[in-house]
This record gives sequence, C-alpha cells and structure tokens, in this order.
Amino acid sequence: MTSSDIPDKGIGIPRRTVVTTAGALGLSAVSLSAGLPAAAAPTAREAGAATGAPARRTHGWHHYVQAPSSRTVRPVRIVETSGDVRRPDALLQPGGARTLLRRPRPEAAPRWPDGTTAEASSTHAGNNGNDGHPRTYDAANAVDGDPDTFWNDDTQGAFPDVLTVTLPQVARLPGITVISNSDGVPTDFTVDVWRDGAWTTAATVSDNDVTQKAVPFPEDITTDRVRITVTGVQDTPHGAFTRVNEVWPAPVEPVPAPSVTVDFGKVVVGYPQIRFTSASDNAPGVRLAFSETRQFLTNRSDFTRSDQAGGAGQGTDQFAVPARGADWTDHKGFQSGDKVFADGLHGFRYCKITLDALASDAPAAQPWGEVEIDSVALQFTGYLGTPGTYRGWFLCSDDELNRYWYGASYTNEIVTDTFRQDDVDPRGAWSASLEGKLVLHDGAKRDRDPYVGDLAVSARTLYLTHDDAADAARNVLADLAEHQRADGWIPPASISGYTLPLFDYPLYWVTCSWDYVLYTGDRAYAARYHPHLVKVLDTWYPSVTDDAGLLSKGLNGTGGYGDYAFLGRTGRVTYYNALYVQALRDGARLARLLGRDADATRWQARADKVAQAVNSLLWDAEAGAYLDSATGPVRHAQDGNALAVVTGIAGADRAASALTHLDTTTKRAYGNAFMDNDTLFDQASQRVYAFTSYPEIQARFLTGRVASALDQIRRTYGWMDRHDPGITHWEGIGPDGSLYEDAYTSMAHGWSTGVLPALTHHLLGARPTSPGYATWEVAPQPGDVDWATGQLPTPHGPLRVGWENGAHRFRLAVHAPDGTRGSVSVPGDARRLRVRAGGRTLWDGRRAAGRDVTVADGTVTVSNLGPGSHSLLCERQA
Repeated sequence: MTSSDIPDKGIGIPRRTVVTTAGALGLSAVSLSAGLPAAAAPTAREAGAATGAPARRTHGWHHYVQAPSSRTVRPVRIVETSGDVRRPDALLQPGGARTLLRRPRPEAAPRWPDGTTAEASSTHAGNNGNDGHPRTYDAANAVDGDPDTFWNDDTQGAFPDVLTVTLPQVARLPGITVISNSDGVPTDFTVDVWRDGAWTTAATVSDNDVTQKAVPFPEDITTDRVRITVTGVQDTPHGAFTRVNEVWPAPVEPVPAPSVTVDFGKVVVGYPQIRFTSASDNAPGVRLAFSETRQFLTNRSDFTRSDQAGGAGQGTDQFAVPARGADWTDHKGFQSGDKVFADGLHGFRYCKITLDALASDAPAAQPWGEVEIDSVALQFTGYLGTPGTYRGWFLCSDDELNRYWYGASYTNEIVTDTFRQDDVDPRGAWSASLEGKLVLHDGAKRDRDPYVGDLAVSARTLYLTHDDAADAARNVLADLAEHQRADGWIPPASISGYTLPLFDYPLYWVTCSWDYVLYTGDRAYAARYHPHLVKVLDTWYPSVTDDAGLLSKGLNGTGGYGDYAFLGRTGRVTYYNALYVQALRDGARLARLLGRDADATRWQARADKVAQAVNSLLWDAEAGAYLDSATGPVRHAQDGNALAVVTGIAGADRAASALTHLDTTTKRAYGNAFMDNDTLFDQASQRVYAFTSYPEIQARFLTGRVASALDQIRRTYGWMDRHDPGITHWEGIGPDGSLYEDAYTSMAHGWSTGVLPALTHHLLGARPTSPGYATWEVAPQPGDVDWATGQLPTPHGPLRVGWENGAHRFRLAVHAPDGTRGSVSVPGDARRLRVRAGGRTLWDGRRAAGRDVTVADGTVTVSNLGPGSHSLLCERQA
C-alpha cells in the first residue's frame, strides 16, 4: 500500500488518504464461471488480503467498525479534574488503585438580617412544578435563604435586569455573593450601593461563568440598599434569562467541588455505571453531567429528559453514596423518597463526576465528604455492531469514505434500541403498543422516539448493515399505521400521543413502507397495511390538494402543520409535491406487488399529473431552479430541487440547471445549505441538514455528477468526522460549521446517515430492483476511487461486489445468491469500451455479442445474470 495526498480543490477540506493496491481485487483471471475475488468475501483474513494492507489494516473493513466489543464500555481517558482528586487515572483500570474525591464541609451561608426585602425590574410568571404545587420566580427568592428557589426576570434577553435588596437598617457590607441558576448565569453586572442619597458603583463584574460569584468591595461599605444591574447572561436553549437563586451579604469564595471528567472516545448510549468502594458516613452526593461535546461540557448536562419535562434533576443525575460503597447503575427515579433524582439512560461522549449535591436533596445527600471510586463504565443498549454481526459491509481505496460509511453505521446502531418507558422522549411519547419492541429512534441523546421521516434514511442504513434487525423499522411503520386517523392522516411518531401535526411525514410512511418491502421482501406487511395506504393516498392527501392537483399546505386546516424542520412554509411547496410524486409511485409499486392494478394505475397517473404541475407552476426559469414555495419571497430549497431530480420530475436539462444552482448558491465548507437565501429565517442559507443532503447526493450520482457527489460527501461528512465528538453524524450543522441548536443538537442522529446507502448503491453500485432482491443491478460509479468492494445482505444470502478502476481497465466481479437475477452496467463511454467475459467479447465498441448485452445512453449493460459468480474485464480504448 502507498499513500498519496490529494488536494482539497480549495474548499477547506483536509487532504485525504487514498489506499492503493496492486491487483487489489484479485481479478487477473476474469471468467463468468470464476468465483468472487477474495476482496469481496466477508472474513477479516480475506478482506486484509484483498487490500494488501500493512499491520494497521490487516483486518480490512473490520478496522473501521466503531461499536464496542461488549456491552460493558469503559472510558478511554481522563479529560480534566478539579478540586481535591487523588489518582484520577485509576478510573480507567478497574480492580486496582482507586480514585478519591474529597471536599470539606462548607461554612454556613451568611444571612441577611430579618426584614430584608427584594424587588426586581421584572419577574417571570410562575408555574406549577412536577409536584403540582405552584412555583414563583419573584425577587424575594433571592434573599429567602433557599438556594433552590430563584428570581427569574421576564425580559428574555432585553437588558438591563435590576434586582434591588433593601435592609431594615444600615449595615456594614464587605461585599456580596451572587448565587445563580446554572441556566441563567449573569455574565456581566454591576453592584451599586446607596450612599449619601445616591447610588454609587461598588463593583463591576464581566465575563462571569460561575454560579457562585464572590464580589468583594474595595472597602467595607455602610448601606441599607444594594442594587445588582445585569447587562448580560449566558444564553441557553430556552432563551436568555437572569436567574439569581441567592444574594449573600458577604463575599464567599466557593470551595472547589472535586470533579473528574472521563471521555468514552465517541458518543455512546446506555446506562452509566459507577463502582463506589467506600464513602464517608454523611451520605456524600455525586452529581453526573453528560455531554456529547467538550464545547457544552459544564456542570450541567447538555440535555436531560427530566429537564425537558420540568423534572427534579436540575440538569444532572444524583446519587448519595453509602459508607459501604455501591455498584450503582444510573436508572431513572429517586433514591430516597422525592430526593436524589437520576435520569437514567444517556447518550454522551463525556461524563463529569462531581462530589456535590443539590441543596434540596439534604439530608439524603450532602455536598461534602469523601468518595472512593473503583471504576466507571456504561451498559451499552444500542445494537452491538461488532464485525461478526455485519451482514453488509463496504471497503474502498479512500480511507475517508470508509470512515464515513462506518461512522454512519455506528450512528445508526446507537439509535437502534428497545422502546422503554423510562428512556423515551418525555413529551407524551410513551406508547404501550411500542413498549419492549426494537425501534429506530431519532437520536441517541434526543429525540428518543421513532419518527417515520428519519426512517427514510436510517432504515436504509439498517437494511444495508444489520438486516437481522429490520423489525426495528417494521415495528415503527406498523405501529404508526395502527394509529392512522379516521381521515387517513398517519402520525409522524408516538410523540404527543400520536397527534403531532406534520404535513410531509405521512408521505414518508408510504415511501418507507416500500423501502421495507423492497429490501426485505415482506409481502405480508404490504398486504396487511394496503388499506392504510389507500386511505392516506386517496383520502388524506386529496383533502389538501388544490385545483391544479398540487398539495397546498393550509387547505383543510393544515396551516399550522409542521414538517421535518417545522418550517413556516405554506401553499404550493415543491418539496411536499416532489415527495408526493415519490409516495404515489412507491404506493403504485406496492399495489402492483399485490395485484392491485387499479390502485397502481390511479396513483401512477396522479403522480404524472403532479409532476407536470410542478414543472408548470413551480419552475423558476430566471434562477434555473424550482421555487421553494409559490407563496411569499422567492427562494429555492435543497429538499424540493433534489427530490425533483431523484423522482424524475426534472428532465435532464432542468436537473442539470437545478443542481448547478444549488452548487452556486448553497455550497459551504461543511456541506450544502438547505436554502439559498435567508427569507425563510435568519441564517437559513448557512444551515446544513444531512437529511436533505442525502437526496441531493443521490441526485448528483443519478445524473452522472460523481465528482460533485463525492465532493459534497467529503465536505459534509468530513466536517462532522473531524469535529468533536467525531465519528457520529449530527442532526444539523449551523453557521460556520457550528452545532445548529447549540447544546440541544443531537450529535448522533439516524437521519444523517445517508452517506452509507449513497456509497453502497451508487459508488459501489449495487441495489435491489424488486422486493427481496429477487432482481438486482450493479452499476458502479467510481469517480476518483481506485477500487471498492462490499456485500449487501438479502433474504437469499449475500450479494457481493468488487471492482478495480485503472487508467485503461475496469475489472468487476459479482457473486449473486440463489433465487435472484440481475444486471451489470459498466462505467465509461460505450464507444470506447471493449467488454469481455473470459475469452468471449461481449461488446467491441460497436456491436453486442447477444441480446442480453445492450447499450443505452452510452452505457453497456449485461442483463439476465443468474446466481453465482460473474466477472467482467472492460478495456478503455483511446
């Protein structure tokens, strides 16, 4: 193997490693009766031999597999420590030395004299807590001596926010301490005191990032009033609020809480576990904060379900350590009555363990003492995708593409999990009909609920890697069908008790149902849910169709319906209608499978009518692209234009024009944005969704734009691969490559794994063409890739493919399972190709040797290939 550095063509992507081999696929003996070369066989030994790899790649594709080797997963390094921590590295080696966290008992907090009052410039309205009792957020909470209550302003980031504390008589103050809520920390504020009939500034604080901020005065000041004026706070996913829990009448520096942060090396999912060997006898508390990224690793988790539901954890998981120690697994619930709450399952890369406790958890847990820890681990709950479980795999000469493919697979594995009441999205998502079943959730961290739109990508990824878990998709599709509304609308997910109103997702139920049958051959599913298919296509969508035959959001009370990104689009939207065409055609395929020819004919005719209307009414000739919507400002979206190409709505000229427009207007260093301007919302033209990028990548492959497809893959997935947390694929990317929803962003989201089916179906070139792979096709699109090999799982056994792309020759080998037939198309201009099988010339550049060899659009195709091994040698003539 040799490595060469390929420049990034000026788009900000680091150079990539290309793995090259001599005779990588072992195709020197080309014969239709020859067996598949070793490179396409699924064993580690054969894969290593195929790549000619040195020690680093002796296991071929196995080298790229990301899942842990067992369900007990341990951290790989210590990120940082604070406070009094002894032997932190011991956490990485269970059974040996132990890690010790120590914290002295703090002094009692200083108190204001009786009769002290507080008032504020604004106060947020109260609400009811989980216990049903009302909560207030008024200024008095800042001087009540209870750190679990707080004053909350009501300006949502409009400053200043002013809190004024009035004493019953003058007193001498050396300073104050501001105790703030972790999701409302004042970053910038001034402290004024009332002296000689006027306010005088006693201190100014800027860039504060701690929840206990001691503010000493230059000298003791005698006063009866203190005013805190906040001019800046830390922004949070819930907005920018000032939240002050307590103000103390003295500057008190906090005793550093001992903490140690461990790194699991990649995002993992499951139940955290800690083995405590001993503790002091005062029930010292431990608080755990989790994050998928270092950027949002703080004393508070980047996301907890209890926070989302207004729970008791206040952003961390709590445990009170017994003196005798404990083998603790983080499960949802309270440890002691209504105190010491833990959230249970988490998706994260980093875990911060702190000796601390919530004030409200006293006396069940105390924020001081000693805790000795033997080890930290995680009980992994996702699909355990070890090399032995892969029924489909991929390997090529480009190291980066291999990483992205297996990163997609791992991302999908950690969202393939059992639906459990304690672990799912808290917003009304639990369903008895799903409990205990394998499903494809949206994300590892959030949303832990299966949405059907995500299955349009994540289910394909599953079918191509671990088809033994295909029930994860079927369970979701069947459950949503069983909850179909009387008017035919199918819910997008179980969230909100199956009532979340989305306009596009019932169409994904149709397309994903076809995908499921196509990959698995499950005819019984198609028959069982055909009535639901008829109802959604013939009752619901006609109810939101206008006189031109186009879907129009707003009809039949759908103005408030959302879509995959809850976008404020109304009227005739290209994306909805292109997806409608795809659903009608997929529905027709399902109907034909069942012999329901009348349904198929009706839906195909409607699809053609909608396609014509899209071309007549939604094409913008000036821009050379399809409009996002016929209503409102002019803009052009990735979703609509890409699907118009994929579905064939766009002819060759319009497809070329639309894809050129997207490249010209949406190309970013981290992918292609999903809008070409900001008329829908601010910075829309800087946002990248891998979900909607997948059909654009497909469109580029399908129209022969292989170089631009690979370029988009390398920018989009290269960005995610190189940035924290690495490996897994993000829900969305924001301006300058940021996390588009800050800490709330899911960094492991199944809908972003489209690179895997794109590389398998287009670059490797293999895909099913009828249910259960009864028929298949292999049409490689190598681009600048030197060789590729892989395996697709089918109900009949593996379909194996390998090819080698040289300057003058292209070698291809296919092994088809019993009970299947297929075709092979070779890349290149047919006029300059000579195609041979063994000693027989099938195509000499002008004539075919038989009726199973055809040429269409300049491509040579060999059809009617049955089970067994098939090898072709294609020579490129000058």
